[in-house]
Amino acid sequence: MTMDHQINLLASAIPLLLMLLLTLLQLATATDSARSIQIMNESGRRTEVHWVHPETGEMVLQSTPDILHGASFALNSYVGHTFEVRELAAKKTGVCAGEDMTCRVDHFTVNSNQDQVIMIKDGVDVEHTDSKTIASKSASTLLDDCKSTAKSHLSSDPASAINILEDLTKCVQKGIAVEIERANEEIAFQATVRKDMAALVENYTCADESLNTTEAKRTEYWESGGKVRRRMKVNVMIDRPASRIHTIENFLTEDECRAVEEAAAPLLHDATVADGSGGSKLSESRKAQQAGIKVHWEKELEGDLIARLSRRVYDYVNHVLPFEIQENGQEDLMSIQYFGRGPDDEAPDRYMPHCDGDCNGLDFKPGNRMATIVMYCDVPEVGGATRFRNSNIHIRPKKYAATFFSYIDPVSMKMDNQFTEHSGCPVVEGEKKIVTQWVRLGVDDKNPWNSFNTLGIKYSDAANQ
Repeated sequence: MTMDHQINLLASAIPLLLMLLLTLLQLATATDSARSIQIMNESGRRTEVHWVHPETGEMVLQSTPDILHGASFALNSYVGHTFEVRELAAKKTGVCAGEDMTCRVDHFTVNSNQDQVIMIKDGVDVEHTDSKTIASKSASTLLDDCKSTAKSHLSSDPASAINILEDLTKCVQKGIAVEIERANEEIAFQATVRKDMAALVENYTCADESLNTTEAKRTEYWESGGKVRRRMKVNVMIDRPASRIHTIENFLTEDECRAVEEAAAPLLHDATVADGSGGSKLSESRKAQQAGIKVHWEKELEGDLIARLSRRVYDYVNHVLPFEIQENGQEDLMSIQYFGRGPDDEAPDRYMPHCDGDCNGLDFKPGNRMATIVMYCDVPEVGGATRFRNSNIHIRPKKYAATFFSYIDPVSMKMDNQFTEHSGCPVVEGEKKIVTQWVRLGVDDKNPWNSFNTLGIKYSDAANQ
């Protein structure tokens, strides 16, 4: 048996081992035929998705509104369901970009694998990836690397065949160990979250005032900059690459709170939510008053209280994340106020579970939100906790404290996958007044936050689709 044949024989085991690993992972996470599909439009055109009835062939529209170029769309379906992706005519020209100006289509069928992503590529061609194709690519990459190393050693020293074979074995073992460790970590974390959530659901709800803030994983300290340096206690609740949740004690001061409240008073209006088409709307899922507060950065050196607070926000974000975020182009500070009207109020002020930015595990879209700081100025007597239900984190509001959370992996640039989804529990008695800063990556004076719609797409790009 030649050395090349031995190398190929050993290396051929890599895909089989990774597929076995993948099967174990799927058995741990899959319970039925339901599948969550992420669809990403990178075709340069507006598209829509239709379910194809298996017997009649009837098309049933699933995507309302249209999926713009650069937007993502979440679809809940079942194994075996087939969908048609259809190009839509451009708004300006009224025609499609296919041959003879026809509208192009492609199809995909939901398979039994996990983590399915549908990429609509140029030409409205569908690229369907899932956990098995990702594992196959990982296996292929590992195989090529190990074979290349072994062949390089073989060509330089043909006599050391046994040592080369041992090196190849170690290379394969190391690569598979990394994959196993990664999969085991994911399984263990998700299993822990599910178990903790189940226990929480059985015993506690937002209405349980005896439920205290979740115990931190660790505690550290951070010193703010500026003329007056302050050392603050930081409680790290979760510290995953794409999902970080911290609480920071004594983050802001009474005079800063009052400055924000005074600036917000004449501007307060009913809070809105994204409407799914790029705009915003009133919704029963979010009941509160809010006002955007412009930061007068030209007064920062004069000691302007709001500018001082805002600078502290960006300093902390840059302390945690390696992006060197600047204030240019960022959203205004937001003053948000919730009012309690007693335990018999059928529609209390609250905010139902939501994500501040994308939390679908897909690639970050430039110009979008990637971190949030919520600062508490006034806390209610009853209610008003912040809950990260998928991470089993419960945070009771504490006067002058802040909750920081980020939802981007700064290395892979992938977004969080639901672990920072959060809600504001109903305010029953008293008032909850908070100051919120949503932090974006990829904005500046030429591309400010309000040049993007609530889908994370620039208005100028959406208008041309």
